[in-house]
Amino acid sequence: MKLHILGCGDAFGSGGRNQSGYLVEASDRMFLLDCGPTSLLAMKRAGIDPRRLDAIILSHLHGDHFGGIPFFFIEFLYQQPKDKPLTIAGPPGTETKVRQLFQLMYGNGNNDKEIPPTCFETLYPGQPALIDGIEIHPFPVPHQTHEISLGLKVVYEGKKLLFSGDSAWTESFVDQARGVDLFLCECSFYDEQPGMHINYQVLRANLSRLECKQLVLTHLGEQMLARHGELPLKFAMDGLVVEF
Repeated sequence: MKLHILGCGDAFGSGGRNQSGYLVEASDRMFLLDCGPTSLLAMKRAGIDPRRLDAIILSHLHGDHFGGIPFFFIEFLYQQPKDKPLTIAGPPGTETKVRQLFQLMYGNGNNDKEIPPTCFETLYPGQPALIDGIEIHPFPVPHQTHEISLGLKVVYEGKKLLFSGDSAWTESFVDQARGVDLFLCECSFYDEQPGMHINYQVLRANLSRLECKQLVLTHLGEQMLARHGELPLKFAMDGLVVEF
C-alpha cells in the first residue's frame, strides 16, 4: 500500500508547501485523507488520474483540510466525469459545509448548482464505519472547541494507517498507534504551543510509548521546517511516497 503526500503544509503554506492532502493507493481503492485546496493540483502534478479517486475522508472541517473538494466537483462536472459516485465521509456537518462551500465558490446566485454524483457519510467519534469497503475507526481529538475534530485509524488489505488530523497531544494516540503500520502525525511547532496542535517537545517525550512501525511528521510549521535534517524523525514532504 502506498501513501502519496500531496500536501503536508499547515494552514499558512509554510515553506511553500501544499496544504493537507494524503492519497492512499491500495490494489483496488484510492482515497484521500483530507483534501486541502491544492489537492487536485498535486494529484495531477503526480500524474494520477482524479477519476481513480473513490473516497475523500475528512478529519475536520477547517478550510485547509476540506477546501479542495469544490475543485474535484468541477473536474468531475466539466472535465472528466467519474464512472461512479464519489464518497465523502467526515464529522457531523460535512455534507452541509461541503455543499455550502461549493455554492459559495461556483454557485449561480439563488439557484443552487448541482454537484456531481456524491454519497455523503457521517463519521461519529468512537463508531467504526465501513466506507467503500475501507474500515474507518474515528476518535475525538482536541483541536476545536465547538465542532468535532477526528483522528482516523484506517484499516484495509491487512494494513493499518493512523492519521492524527489536527490535534494537540492526546493519550488516545498511545492506544491507537499500537501495532499500526504507519502513524502520520501532525507536529506543527518545535517548542511553542499556540493553539491546539502538537509540538515536538511533547511528542519526543512520548515517542517510546508509540508502538507503531513507522512515524512520519506532517502539518509542519516554520519552526519545524527550520530543523529539517537536524531531528531524528522522518518529515513529510510534498510528493513523497511512503510504502507500508
